[in-house]
Formats: sequence, C-alpha cells, structure tokens
Amino acid sequence: MPESILYALGAVVVVSLISLIGILILVIGEDRLRKGIFVLVSLSVGGLFGDAFIHLLPESFVRLESSMTCALLVIGGIFGFFVLEKILQWRHDHNLGGDETQIHPVGYMNLISDGLHNLFDGMLIGASFLAGTHIGITTTLAVIMHEIPQEIGDFGVLLHAGFTKRKALLFNFFSASLAIVGTLAAVFLDARVEGFSTLMLPLTAGGFIYIAGSDLIPELHKDKNPLRSMIQLAAMTAGTGMMVALTLME
Repeated sequence: MPESILYALGAVVVVSLISLIGILILVIGEDRLRKGIFVLVSLSVGGLFGDAFIHLLPESFVRLESSMTCALLVIGGIFGFFVLEKILQWRHDHNLGGDETQIHPVGYMNLISDGLHNLFDGMLIGASFLAGTHIGITTTLAVIMHEIPQEIGDFGVLLHAGFTKRKALLFNFFSASLAIVGTLAAVFLDARVEGFSTLMLPLTAGGFIYIAGSDLIPELHKDKNPLRSMIQLAAMTAGTGMMVALTLME
C-alpha cells in the first residue's frame, strides 16, 4: 500500500477520535467550555483560511494548466457547500444550546448531517494526501481545528436532545468514523478518475473558504465585547500563523 494512503488513513483516524472530545464537557462543564469555545472557533477560521490561501490555492494553480479552470473549481467548492447546507438544513452551532427536557428528533438529524459532513471531510483529507504529503498534513490540521469546536457542539446537541452521555459519545464517534469511509472512497476514485486529487484541491479550498467565511465568522460577530473581539482576531492570526509556519518548514 502506498505511503500516501497509509498517511491518509492515519490522519483520518486521528480526526475521527476527535469526536470523543465531548468528554471535555463532562470534565470541565458546559458553562466554562462555552466561555472559551469562541477562541477555538477563531483559531479554526484562521486555519481554514490559511490552508486555503497559503497551501491549497497556490498548489492548485501550479497543477492545473488553466487558471480559469482552477478559479471555477474554487467557486464550485463554495457553491457545493452552500447546496449541501441547504439540502441538509444544517448549520454548525457552537453555543451548546438545546432542548434539555425530552428526546428530540434534532439529535438524529444532527447525526445524519454530521455523518455526511465527516464523509466529505474524509474525502478531502484522502485526496489531499494523494496530491502530496505536505498538502495532506496542512489540510488535516485545518480540518482538526474546525472539528474540535464542532464536535464539542455536536456532543452538546446530542445531550440536550435526550441522549445519555455514553450514547452521545458512542453515536458521535460512529458519525465521525464515516471520515474513514470518505478517505477510502477518495483512494478508490483516484485510481479510476484521472487527475482526481488535483481537481479536489481547489474544491477543498472553496469548501474551506465557505465554512470559515459564511459559517464561522458570523458566529464570531455575535459577540460584541471589544476585548473578546481582540482575542478572536489574535486567535485567527494564530491559526493562519500555524499554516505559514508549516510552509516555512517544507
């Protein structure tokens, strides 16, 4: 088995295990976690933008002969995530709110939409490693920074929907494990579709830009506190700085 496939599978297993981070809610408590989760979301914004503009887009323009094709694929990635969100009527909710009194169908809807999202994340990671180990590492890091606050939020939604703590952890992990299926799908498609991994790079960049710009940043704008806004900017800068550092280490 090629090294790139082993790396991709290792990376996606790590990403799947992040679903267990919901344990933090049990250890730290929701109130404390809610106060600091905005920092993780801000870090994620910087990481997603950084990976898109520093790694994925430059590599895409080098690999694709036509800059117009590359640009259209980026826009396609943005539109694709927009359509996915519309179909699933899904949004990332990081405020850990919900119905605490009864089992609610929103819990199952959350699992289905999150499972599809994880499946696609696995495809992005798999395709990125097939395009190059460095690209795969930076994409995995960007996904991880996004997954941490998302998985904490998903665990909170499941608890408030009526799941027991044990079942919430278990079901969330099963949902996250679909990322492994996505990576295997990317390997399968790469062997049968010429230039698959190259085409996925700008699509991934577009998806990351969409998530950071239309999903996460609006969440950060809900906080009007000047000090917390400065912390948001600092965390966003740190997330982007991590992507710059990885480039310098090549």
